[in-house]
Amino acid sequence: MKKKIALLLAAALTAGSLSACGGGNESAPSATAAKGGDNGSAAQGGDGGQPAASGTVYPAGTLTVYAMGNPQYRQQYFETWLENHRDIAPDVKIEFVQTEGTADIREKITMTALSGATEDLPDAAMLDPVTIMDLANAGLLKDETEYLTPLLDKMVDGAAKDATIDGKIYALPDSVRPQVLFYNKEIFDQYGIDPEMMKTMDGYIEAGRQLKEKSGGEVFLSYIDPTSKTWRYWGRRGLMPSADAKIWDDSGEVIIGSDEGTKKALGALDTMNSEGLLMKTTIMEPALYDAINNQKVATFCIGAFWDEFMRQNCDAVKGQWRVMSAPEFEGVQKAGAPVSQYMGIIEKGDNPYSELFRMMWYDFTFDIDAKEEWVNSMEAQNAPYSNPVSIEMLEDPFWKEPSEFYGGMSFREMEGKCLQNGADNLIVTPQDAEADEIISAELEKYVAGNQSMEEAIANMDKNLKAKIGKAQVN
Repeated sequence: MKKKIALLLAAALTAGSLSACGGGNESAPSATAAKGGDNGSAAQGGDGGQPAASGTVYPAGTLTVYAMGNPQYRQQYFETWLENHRDIAPDVKIEFVQTEGTADIREKITMTALSGATEDLPDAAMLDPVTIMDLANAGLLKDETEYLTPLLDKMVDGAAKDATIDGKIYALPDSVRPQVLFYNKEIFDQYGIDPEMMKTMDGYIEAGRQLKEKSGGEVFLSYIDPTSKTWRYWGRRGLMPSADAKIWDDSGEVIIGSDEGTKKALGALDTMNSEGLLMKTTIMEPALYDAINNQKVATFCIGAFWDEFMRQNCDAVKGQWRVMSAPEFEGVQKAGAPVSQYMGIIEKGDNPYSELFRMMWYDFTFDIDAKEEWVNSMEAQNAPYSNPVSIEMLEDPFWKEPSEFYGGMSFREMEGKCLQNGADNLIVTPQDAEADEIISAELEKYVAGNQSMEEAIANMDKNLKAKIGKAQVN
């Protein structure tokens, strides 16, 4: 058994992922306490999923969570929760450990498990679908099926979809964020361009052409990144799902080279880039923020997470930005695909905090008053947060309040609306991490001007077949 796990872990370790991404104040005391023990499921009460109360007192120690983004803000919520529950956790601390992303999380957990240092594993971690598949296949994630099944109808559609493998759920839903289109309304007003034309991909590209012509080349439609992030945000999470593109067919055979959706998706990117509609600059770096603040970049077709980066770095254009559903490709008519993030509890033998973490997750997900207080604190700190996955919470008027950054538009409400008519994400396989490296390398050569998009797609197909072959599809 140990040999099998070691082999699975070694396979996971060789695949560094490029597909990662992601985010209090006093919270109201909660009555959601769970029974002790670590049987993979909290005791269920009569309200359809809320854990039942018990007199369990958790041992002194530190509950450790690997996370990415800005985890110090998430830690604020959980620290406050612990302060309000000292009756069951009198000497428990929580620490969110900053990582470089889900690939880093996967590697750290894998290496620690391979070394046999179980006591050094975290208690929980932020995960994406690729990491969930790798760690679940290696036996390193708790099976949350029994615990989550009674709660699924309380969450937005598909909340647990990307954490489900062979009918079992291996992580707790944290966020489901749609692909959206951010645009600077003041720029569109200045040049007399109707943003409504960007509902379709053809219209989006035409808007870029008009911006270029009317601004004398001073204003770009968007950006293109010379690093791996072009595949991550424009490709895997953006244009590919929107165009119903595929890397593998349903049996796991590589088809990216002949797939019409891929040609449509990456062809649109090629059109925008070759016509000079995209500023070549690294995302999440000062040069791009400066361009935004100087009204040189007009739109971002990207995940809703981009809101937090705009608010943190683009104060000069506060009030000018708006958001709408992502452009739809002709013949597909899907407004982008949502990106899900999860919290997984690590399988590490005798883990005294598994049930405690489920309780904390439960309140973060369903406690309306505590969540709203924390979000208000995040906004006061100009810090990141995402829409809840709780249907009841989303219906609260709080999640429809206007935003000053978006000129009075409610970004929260629009984020929820943009989940409608979403495309399916690409098929997730254990080979995706390695595939992302192969595909991204060819796109990076394309952005550098070293090959055409047609050559890039052909090389993706050739190298995927040579280095991976057939993928394992659920």
